[in-house]
Amino acid sequence: MLVERFATDNILERIPGLTMAMSPELAAIDQVLDDDEFFRLIRDDLMRRYPHTGCAGRNSTPVEVIMRMLAVRHLYNWSYQQTEHHVADSLVLRQFCRVYFHSVPDHTVLCKWAHLIQAETLRAFNARLLNMAVADKLTRGGKIRTDGMVVATNIHHPTDSSLLADSVRVLGRTLSRARQVLSPEGNLAKSLFRNRTRSAKQAARLVAKSGRRQADRLQTAYMRLLKTTQATLRQAEAVMSALQAQADDSGQALFATFQTFLPQAQQVVKQAKRRIIHGESVPAAEKVTSIFEPHTDIIRRGKTNKPTEFGHKVWLSEVEGGFISHARILDGNAADDRQWQPALEHHVQQFGHPPWQASADRGVHSVANEQYARTLGVKRVILPQPGHKSEERSQHEHQRWFRRGRRYHAGIEGRISVISRKHGLDRCRDRGSPGFARWVGWGVIANNLCSIAQAHAN
Repeated sequence: MLVERFATDNILERIPGLTMAMSPELAAIDQVLDDDEFFRLIRDDLMRRYPHTGCAGRNSTPVEVIMRMLAVRHLYNWSYQQTEHHVADSLVLRQFCRVYFHSVPDHTVLCKWAHLIQAETLRAFNARLLNMAVADKLTRGGKIRTDGMVVATNIHHPTDSSLLADSVRVLGRTLSRARQVLSPEGNLAKSLFRNRTRSAKQAARLVAKSGRRQADRLQTAYMRLLKTTQATLRQAEAVMSALQAQADDSGQALFATFQTFLPQAQQVVKQAKRRIIHGESVPAAEKVTSIFEPHTDIIRRGKTNKPTEFGHKVWLSEVEGGFISHARILDGNAADDRQWQPALEHHVQQFGHPPWQASADRGVHSVANEQYARTLGVKRVILPQPGHKSEERSQHEHQRWFRRGRRYHAGIEGRISVISRKHGLDRCRDRGSPGFARWVGWGVIANNLCSIAQAHAN
C-alpha cells in the first residue's frame, strides 16, 4: 500500500545546532518542496505501479521520501547508491528527506519508484516551480534567452566492430539462459545454444589492430566478425520461436529480450555490410549507434573539439533570475532557426504575456523569426545576422540596447555549463527514451530549485 509520509519525528529538532547545520540554500529548498502540488503530482504517478497500490499490500516507501531523495540525487548529481549512502550517513539529509530515524530506502527500491515518474509530470512540476518564482517576484518572464545543448546518452563511441561484438554478447548470454529453460524438452540441438562471444571479441580485436592502410587484413577481420554475428542471429531466431511456445514467466522474459535486441542486431549487420562490403556511406538517420540506446541521435554542430556527438539535442529557454522555463528534446540534428517560434509560443503559454526582450545566437536568425517576434509583441529582438551585413544592419546591431542584449544572452552559456557539471546534464545515466526525458526534467528542476534557494538565501 502506498504510504504518503512518515509521522513527523521531533527528536532531530531538539538536537542543538542541527537547524544551523542545514545550509540556507537547502533550508529554502526544504520549504519549497513542502508545497502540496508537488506531492500530488508525484503521488499520482507512483499510484500506477500496481492496480491496487493505493489500498492493498504491505506499506511502501513514503511518497514524500521518494520525491525528496530524487531531488537530492539531482541536486548533487549522485547515483542511486551514493544517494542512499549520503542520506543514511547525514542527520541533515535524513531531516530534509523526511526519513528521520527510519531505514533509508535501498537504492534499487528508489530506482524502481523513480521509473514510474513521467516526463509530463516533471514538466508540470517545473511549471509549478516557475509559478512560485513569479509569485515571489523572483522572475516576471520579461526577458528570455534561448540556446541548444547536447545531452549525451550513456554509450561508448560506436564503431561497426564494437556494435557487432555487443550484439553477439547480448544474444549469446540470452541463448545461454534459454538453454536452462528449454533443456527439459530436448527438441533443439545443442549447437543452437552456443555462445560465440569469445569469437566475436577476438574478431573485434583483429579489426582494431588492422589499420586503414592494411585494407585486406581489415576486410578479412570484418568478414570473420560478420560471419560470427550472422550465425548468432540464426541461432537466436530458432530459439526465439521455441521460447514463444513457453507459457512460464522465465520463457516469456527471454522471448521479450530477443524481441528487443534481435531487430537491433539485424540492423547493425545491415549497416556494417553496406559500409564495409559495399562501400556505401550510410546516412545518419539510418544508423544504429547502440543496441542498448537505439534512440540515440548522431549530431554534428561544427564544433572543433566535438565534431560528432551522440545523444539528443535539447533546446533551452531561460528567463531572468536563472530559471529554465522550458527544455525541449529535439528529434535528430534539428536546425536552430526552427526552435525560435516554439520557444516564444511556450513562453506566452507559461507566463501569459510575451517577453519584452528575446535573444538567441546567429544560427537562429532569419527575417521570418524577427518578424514573428515583433508580431507577437516582443519589443527588443536580438538575433545577430551571420555573414556579410549591410550598412543599415550593421548600424542596427551596433545600437546600445542590442549590444547590451548580446552581453546578456552570453549568460546562457554559463547556465548550460552549470547544469551540465552540477546537475549531470552532460550525460544521461538513465535508460531509454523515457529515462532520457526524466533525466532532462529532473536536471531542469534541480537548477530551478537552486535558483529559488539562492534568491531566498540572499
